[in-house]
Amino acid sequence: MQTAMEQLDPSKSKSSQVVLPHPHILHAKTSSIRLAGHSKLQVIADFDATLTKYWVNGHRGQTSHGLLQQGNPEYDAKRQELYDYYHPLEISPSIPIEEKAKLMEEWYMMQSLIIGYLWGKTHALLIEGGLTYDAIKKSVADSLITFREGVVEFFQFLEARDIPVLIFSAGLADVIEEVLRQKLHRSFKNIKIVSNRMIFDEDGHLISFKGKTIHVLNKNEHALDMAGPLHDQLGDSDGLNEDSASVKKRTNVLLLGDHIGDLGMSDGLDYETRISVGFLNDNVEKSLDSYRKAFDIVYLNDGPMWGVVELVSQLCSNEGD
Repeated sequence: MQTAMEQLDPSKSKSSQVVLPHPHILHAKTSSIRLAGHSKLQVIADFDATLTKYWVNGHRGQTSHGLLQQGNPEYDAKRQELYDYYHPLEISPSIPIEEKAKLMEEWYMMQSLIIGYLWGKTHALLIEGGLTYDAIKKSVADSLITFREGVVEFFQFLEARDIPVLIFSAGLADVIEEVLRQKLHRSFKNIKIVSNRMIFDEDGHLISFKGKTIHVLNKNEHALDMAGPLHDQLGDSDGLNEDSASVKKRTNVLLLGDHIGDLGMSDGLDYETRISVGFLNDNVEKSLDSYRKAFDIVYLNDGPMWGVVELVSQLCSNEGD
C-alpha cells in the first residue's frame, strides 16, 4: 500500500514542478486531517493568481480588479495608474511586512466624503466613474482571466462532500462571482466569497460598498461574517449550507495562496492542522527560499491545480472515496 506522501510524489502527479520542503511534516499533517474526517475540513483560497492563472498565452493574466473597465477612459486610466504604482510594492519580497501594511492601507483607504464612508482610492474612483453592473458583465466577458486546469474538478470534489470553500480576495466580490458564472458556467453551493461587496441602485449603478475595506493584508477569517454566499443565477442560489460559526468549527484547513501574506487568511481561526499550498508563479529563483520556509507545498511556474486535487483526495481517503 502506498503512503500519502508516495502518492503525492510529483513524478506521479499531473502537476508541473512541485517542491515539498518537509515531506515528513506534510505526511503527519495529511494523516491527521485524514483521520479526523472531511467533516472537520475547510478550504481557504486566494483568488487572483491562485485559483486563476498568472500567465495567459504568454502574457500576464488579468486580475479580478484589473479586468474591470468602466467605459470611462479617464477613470480607467486613474485606476491603472494606482495599480501600476502599488502592485509591485504589494508583491515585493524585500519590503518589511509592517511597511507593506501601511502602503496597502494607503492604496485601499483614503478619507473621501462619499455618503459618509471611508473608501479606498480605487473604490472611490469606481463610484465617481459611474460603474454599472452591466459594465462588470461586459468586462468579464471581454477579459482574458482564466482558471487553472483542475479548478472545476477541485470544486466538484469538495462540493460532493459538503466541504466549504472560502475564497478570500482583496478584489471585488461581485466581479469574482461574475467570473465564476461566465468562466465555469455553473454554481457551487459550498463556495463563499470573502471580499469587497458592492451596492447598486435599482438602475444598476454602483452607489457604495458594504462594510470595511478588505485588502491583501487583512483578508482573513476575522472578515468572514461580512461575506455573503455565492448567488448564481445559473443554478442553486442557496449558498453555503453552514453559517460562519459552523465553518469556524471546522478546525482542519487546506490553505491555497500565491503570496506569503496569504498565510494570514487563516488568522481568526483556532485551527488544529493546516496544510498550506503556495503557487510561486514568477521570480522563482528570488523567492523560492522564502516560499520553502513558509509553505508545506510549493508549485512553481504557474502550475495547474491537479496536484491539489490529488492532495484533497488523500485528505478524504479514510472514508472510501
